[in-house]
Amino acid sequence: MKLAEALQERADLNRKIEQLNSRLSNNALVQEGEQPAEDPEKLKQELDASVSRLAYLMAQINLTNCQTVADGQTLTELIARKDALLLKLHVYRDAVYAGSQTSYRARNTEIKIKAAFSVTEWQAEVDRMSKEVRLLDNKLQACNWSTELLE
Repeated sequence: MKLAEALQERADLNRKIEQLNSRLSNNALVQEGEQPAEDPEKLKQELDASVSRLAYLMAQINLTNCQTVADGQTLTELIARKDALLLKLHVYRDAVYAGSQTSYRARNTEIKIKAAFSVTEWQAEVDRMSKEVRLLDNKLQACNWSTELLE
């Protein structure tokens, strides 16, 4: 199985577990003398099997990411770099948005509000980081589809 396939299955399992959680909640209580729409014990078995499979996949994905090297870095390092860059990018974008807001004055006597930093320079940095995230993501996707999941 390719790493990308394992990642897709992991995402599917996470969605399935959320759905099972909801279905269990919906069938936890019934009126006396009535039957639930779905058997909670069967849902529990399905949940247990899904969680076990998810735990296995997570371990194998992490192991594979730690041992697969691309451009001198493990996939784990590339993922960490991408996640950190996305966090930084989010903050920079918020700052650029805040700095770009214009405030209108009805009269010249009102206080003038202006950006405390160069919005243009920060926007250029946002653009550079966005490109770096795209390139990192492309590299990770290529590795995911060319790497076998370690068993």
